[in-house]
Amino acid sequence: MERGEAPRFVADSMLGRLARWLRAMGYDTLYLGRARDGDLLELANRERRTLLTRDLRLARTAGKDTAYQVRAERIEAQLAEVVAAFGLDPETDPLSRCLECNHLLAPLEAGDLRGRVPPHILASHRKFSGCAVCGRVYWEGSHAQRMRNRLRAITPGATS
Repeated sequence: MERGEAPRFVADSMLGRLARWLRAMGYDTLYLGRARDGDLLELANRERRTLLTRDLRLARTAGKDTAYQVRAERIEAQLAEVVAAFGLDPETDPLSRCLECNHLLAPLEAGDLRGRVPPHILASHRKFSGCAVCGRVYWEGSHAQRMRNRLRAITPGATS
């Protein structure tokens, strides 16, 4: 990782929920499900990502420059731990990545979304974004504010 660059992660199979919350914060976080340790290490090295793992053996094998062992068990504590360890800011670029596939979201026109989102959503919202890779559509509903509130509660004092 270059100085000033946001950290990029790859999470092992035990940290899928953590990966999703890091994406919600706007951090580039890959999650491959049940990938082999060797594949995760190769990906982390090739793409200059930090491997997040709960596996002590894997963390030791990878080394401290490649992997970080997440010690916390509950998602709230895991997220707070990673935020503190890497100096992450949960409000830098929230909800800018697809929660499912990690790609950056792009603005969408409401008129192009007929048949893709419920009619009442089209009638009550004006700002939409979407993932060009998996096709998911996002909008600023009450769930978005709940996610932001949860991030603030989990990571108090993380923002500068």
